[in-house]
Amino acid sequence: MPSRDQVLALLAGGQSYETAARALGIPAGLAFMIATGLPADASGGPAIPEPGDAPAPASPQALVNPPAVNPTRNARVMAWVRERAARELTLGD
Repeated sequence: MPSRDQVLALLAGGQSYETAARALGIPAGLAFMIATGLPADASGGPAIPEPGDAPAPASPQALVNPPAVNPTRNARVMAWVRERAARELTLGD
């Protein structure tokens, strides 16, 4: 688990919560919570932290549950499907 000092150092270096979290291998919402002590989804505290040493994003809610990356195509899978379809065609003869 990264420390508050680690998160704050990355933020002070000009990184966003998203890039700092990626560098530390944690979700962006967790990086926000470590830095500010507040949940990014605003449950249990004010929505935006008080002025202090951790910068607040425009909307901390955006750091919670980022959309999943789900590519619709993968070249290896498409090659496998083509190869499998070709095998099925030759077996059907």
